Amino acid sequence: MRILVFANTPAHVHLYRHAVDRLEAAGHDVLVLTREYACTTDLLDRFEMPYRVYGEHGTDRHSKLRLARELGGQVVSIGREARRFDPDVIFGRGPYAAYAGTLTRTPTVLVLDDEPTDFNHVVSRPFADCILSPAVTRRDLGEAHYTFEGFKECAYLHPDVFEPDESVRDRLGVGPDEPYVLVRFNALDALCDAGIEGFEPAQRRDLIERLSERATVFVSDEGDDVDFADLPARPYDLHPAEIHDAMAEADLLVADTGTMTTEAALLGTPSLRYRGTDEHEYGEFQELERAGLAEQFDDYAAVRDRSLELLADDDATARWAERRREYVGDLVNLTDLLVEVAHTRGAVDRLSSSTRGALQPKHREQPGL
Repeated sequence: MRILVFANTPAHVHLYRHAVDRLEAAGHDVLVLTREYACTTDLLDRFEMPYRVYGEHGTDRHSKLRLARELGGQVVSIGREARRFDPDVIFGRGPYAAYAGTLTRTPTVLVLDDEPTDFNHVVSRPFADCILSPAVTRRDLGEAHYTFEGFKECAYLHPDVFEPDESVRDRLGVGPDEPYVLVRFNALDALCDAGIEGFEPAQRRDLIERLSERATVFVSDEGDDVDFADLPARPYDLHPAEIHDAMAEADLLVADTGTMTTEAALLGTPSLRYRGTDEHEYGEFQELERAGLAEQFDDYAAVRDRSLELLADDDATARWAERRREYVGDLVNLTDLLVEVAHTRGAVDRLSSSTRGALQPKHREQPGL
């Protein structure tokens, strides 16, 4: 069987990497279509995933119009690669996978989350044979839409597939008991980020300076805007494939980006998200807040003060670790689900009874829609 996977961001690489390994080990031919964006191809190389590049996407701010033009310029390359590969099933999200599936008349599986923008859903929904999303997703995307208990990050952070590497402390240059914080600044360059502002420059500086009084601070700056010359912080400069080990060992993560907030929470690391001007409500964050694994803030002073409070709390990391043990182990191992869905080419009715039992038809959850 020939399986085409779209991995347009680093998070997408992690989402599919274990499934790709297992499918290749089972003798299937897998191809990842990707774009040059941040560390996406670095991760694909590190995990030895078979891929081809169809375009580029910079980390500078993009307007919706510019993003639409960017997509238009990549359609030709996507079409050429999809036709050449001739897949039996396609995995992805949004217009990329929808277009490839329509062009090649191939069953298409979309793996989505509870993002605020309607663009990806409106464009791709009519062309999907199967849509998978976390149970916290609020939208009903039709009869092909099924939900699972968990998060898309469960494909690579579920306890069944992730074992933290404590030696990351040596590579970071911190001692066995030295407290450290990861601070993540978003480039806010994606379509769903258009018009949103995160930490302001003065807030970034103040946050780093205050945190550094209580812990070593590492900064992961997606937009590459931070000048470290006179800041009491270090850039996170390990290979991006090691970020989850670094998060698992950290005492705290503070971010204005969604994915790493979710990842840290699922790893049992105290996880704080500053919304900035983002007024959207996300089902994933609401659920993680309910589980006591993440916290969100609209006010900068509030997230700063809560960060300092947690660093002064000697029992915080142990509490979060216990909450993770109680919560995450009961979630769906998404890699298992993706592998079986690939084998059935997106046909839910052909899944094993145990896998079908892990899925709920979203459309039936909301009668009358």
